[in-house]
Amino acid sequence: MKKIFSFLIILALTGMSYQSYSCTNFLVTKGASTDGSTFISYAADSHVLYGELYHWPAATYPEGTMLDVYEWDTGKFLGQIKQAAETYNVVGNMNEYQVAIGETTYGGLHDLYHQPDAIMDYGSLIYIGLQRSKTAREAIRIMTELVNEYGYYSSGESFSVSDPNEVWIFEMIGKGEGKKGAVWVARRIPEGYVSAHANQARIQTFPLADGDKSITFSQRDKLDNPSVECFYADDVISFAREKGLFDGNDEDFSFSDTYAPVDFGGARFCEVRVWSFFRSVNSGMDKYYDYASGHNLKNRMPLWIKPDRKIAVEDVMDYMRDHLEGTPLDMTKDMGAGAFGNPYRWRPLTWKVDGETYCNERATSTQQTGFVFVAQARNWVPKQFGGIFWFGVDDAASTVFTPMYSSITKVPHAFEVGNGDMMDFTFESGFWVFNLVSNFAYTRYSYIHPEIRAEQTMMEDNFLQQTKEIDKKALALYKNNKEEAIALLTDYSTKAGDETVKHWLDFYTYLFTKYMDGNIKEKVDVPEGYKYHVPKLSQPGYGTDWYKRIVDETGDHFKMPDAPSH
Repeated sequence: MKKIFSFLIILALTGMSYQSYSCTNFLVTKGASTDGSTFISYAADSHVLYGELYHWPAATYPEGTMLDVYEWDTGKFLGQIKQAAETYNVVGNMNEYQVAIGETTYGGLHDLYHQPDAIMDYGSLIYIGLQRSKTAREAIRIMTELVNEYGYYSSGESFSVSDPNEVWIFEMIGKGEGKKGAVWVARRIPEGYVSAHANQARIQTFPLADGDKSITFSQRDKLDNPSVECFYADDVISFAREKGLFDGNDEDFSFSDTYAPVDFGGARFCEVRVWSFFRSVNSGMDKYYDYASGHNLKNRMPLWIKPDRKIAVEDVMDYMRDHLEGTPLDMTKDMGAGAFGNPYRWRPLTWKVDGETYCNERATSTQQTGFVFVAQARNWVPKQFGGIFWFGVDDAASTVFTPMYSSITKVPHAFEVGNGDMMDFTFESGFWVFNLVSNFAYTRYSYIHPEIRAEQTMMEDNFLQQTKEIDKKALALYKNNKEEAIALLTDYSTKAGDETVKHWLDFYTYLFTKYMDGNIKEKVDVPEGYKYHVPKLSQPGYGTDWYKRIVDETGDHFKMPDAPSH
């Protein structure tokens, strides 16, 4: 996802091309979670994406109503489509029926990019799909029908689609000029397994239609059958043959290898994020390090894996905060981390020295995130409060995931659309307040970030406990008055969001006061007999290891002469 500017940047790197990469999704089935929830996570990464919480209220429309469609990334008007008779409440990327959708852009073959007359871009597919679907399967069917009828405007996309019972990975690419629509494959993640995608198409071979577990678009009336585990475009293989992209047997056809072949960048900048997540939940993933680091592209990872242990919602939040710690690519350890272990690298992602091209790492947690979420769906409670959309703005490692129930009728002012924008700062905006803290932390990460980590953990632990109590109260109300239950959830979520941002602004003033000017100051009590007392001051400098590196690189340049003898 690259809001405002959605385009592929083609760069030459050892004869290969790759994207300006954005976005990460992790997918967890209910059988792989500690409490039977399904989870999908999403970091919407773009240097020009303003983090805010979208909301579409439920509505009904008279027959013949048309809907204007604007490209999500740029705001460009693409055309009109027929409006649905009824739409559902949507909060962020989750609706009142607990359907959630995330995405990552992989681009794919350049010849298959934008269709000039197409109306449906990937962002519109997500948010219109959410307004019209009650299950993940219905969302996939609606999204593919929209593309089939109105054309596909974007480049290659991977989607995560979930509901309280199932999680699907769904990959799509357009047909280029002269051909309407797109080719695509959707696969259900097996129960008890997890998957992920991060700007590289991941579906390779898939089961061909047999009338039971796998069906084509023309058989979509069978999609509600729970035995169906794969759903794909009728011409996903024949179109590749027509374009001269594939000439093997149908059963050997690989979507990813045909429409978005992995290269060094696809592995090192994209699949590495999947590998790091997989590695966090399964002890057998180190055998794929050569692939994830871009050095053995044939050693591809499986589409899904079984975790060694069950995964909780707070675990998913923490997986989204990864900087490749504990791996050979640990971003807190290399020279770019500076004296204070800063795991962020300023763009561009690649750079040249003496004609040779080099790269920085691209981890899951990154400074250009606009918003991030973990969508939690629960099938054991009524739909009105089963969905919790854990939402944060800015970088996942420095945000606080705040609970937004998916049935709420308004969103917190601090996250509201129109409360500031990318070039208009306001202290009322969660996006700007969280950026104040994270950008200050970049200056001395090893000192400031541990304080951020402690604060966010405290707040998120409180929310995890509070939502248990809110669930009980809402359920009691729901039995007699559904509207009062939703009003309770709305009141709780809006207060949680606004109070979180207010708390974070106070937290910023504390951090700034303590760490300004390279010092570390702490308040002390005024001793008896004193009018005032200066704070306790420490000046830790850059640390022994960094000073040694300076000496190793500069020799005697900064060396002082021996002190004279007296």
